[in-house]
Amino acid sequence: MSETKNIGVPVSNPPTRTCDDVNCPYHGSLSVRGRIFEGVVESAKMQKTAVIRRDFLHYDRKYKRYERRHGKVSAHNPPCINAKEGDRVRAMECRKLAKSVTFVIIETIVD
Repeated sequence: MSETKNIGVPVSNPPTRTCDDVNCPYHGSLSVRGRIFEGVVESAKMQKTAVIRRDFLHYDRKYKRYERRHGKVSAHNPPCINAKEGDRVRAMECRKLAKSVTFVIIETIVD
């Protein structure tokens, strides 16, 4: 079993399995940079891609209160992590991998 490389971000739950994916930040040559966010996997039906739902609060100045909003982001799902629907994950920005994929899942969050 090969050692997982340091991706430059502290990760509490690194993958235990290995993979031969070129676009894996741990076992391939994909570098990560920029934004990090957490969300819930809403769909994992595509090949090596997952849709992550990110919930956040938006402040409405007129009514002086917060409203709940959400956004969906497509992210690369490496085989060593293999996040399923309903999993809470942390994703990080990377180079553009497809037309709508600019993030990669770096860990699943265990509650």
